[in-house]
Amino acid sequence: MKVKIKCWNGVATWLWVANDENCGICRMAFSKVPGDDCPLVWGQCSHCFHMHCILKWLHAQQVQQHCPMCRQEWKFKE
Repeated sequence: MKVKIKCWNGVATWLWVANDENCGICRMAFSKVPGDDCPLVWGQCSHCFHMHCILKWLHAQQVQQHCPMCRQEWKFKE
């Protein structure tokens, strides 16, 4: 018996592979939401944040730019 598929609707979800489920700055989930174009960035200290969150955090720092979680000097992981 052969089966012929007339219609198929695929549904998928995915998550960022990060150290945590939420951004340490805004506390929002890292899960990808359609229309959310903000990528994740990691520091050399292995902490992960939304790009717009860490850029805003770093811009607000007057003297030393550091990770908001561990206070190490912030350097983007390559």
